[in-house]
Amino acid sequence: MAGILEGKAYNRLEDFISLAKEGKEVKLEVGLKKQMVTQKVHPGDTEEMRSEIEMYLLSGEYTFRVGDESRHISKIYVAGTVSETLDAAKQNIAIANARLEMDYKRLREVNIGFKKKYF
Repeated sequence: MAGILEGKAYNRLEDFISLAKEGKEVKLEVGLKKQMVTQKVHPGDTEEMRSEIEMYLLSGEYTFRVGDESRHISKIYVAGTVSETLDAAKQNIAIANARLEMDYKRLREVNIGFKKKYF
C-alpha cells in the first residue's frame, strides 16, 4: 500500500494545508534556525565594495507528519547582513516574526497543531 506522501513532492506549506483541508490528520513540529552564509558579489569600483558579504538567514524548519510518513520543509523568512545596525537587526526579526505569524495562522485555520516559536 502506497503512503499518502509517496510519489508527490510535498515541498510547500500549502501542500500540507491542502491535505488538512481534505481531512487528513497532519502533525507538525516547528524549529527556527539562523544560518550564516557568505554572499558572493561582483567587486565594485571603489575600495569599500567587497567581493563577499557576510549574511544571515532566519528560517523556519517544518517537520510534517501524515500517518507514518514525514517531510521536512525549510522556509526563509528574512535575510540580513552581519554588519547591519542593531536597529536593522531588530527590524528584520520583527519582519520574520510577522511573516511566521501569517503562516501560523494559515496552519491553525486547518487544524494543524503545533507549538509556536519565534525568532
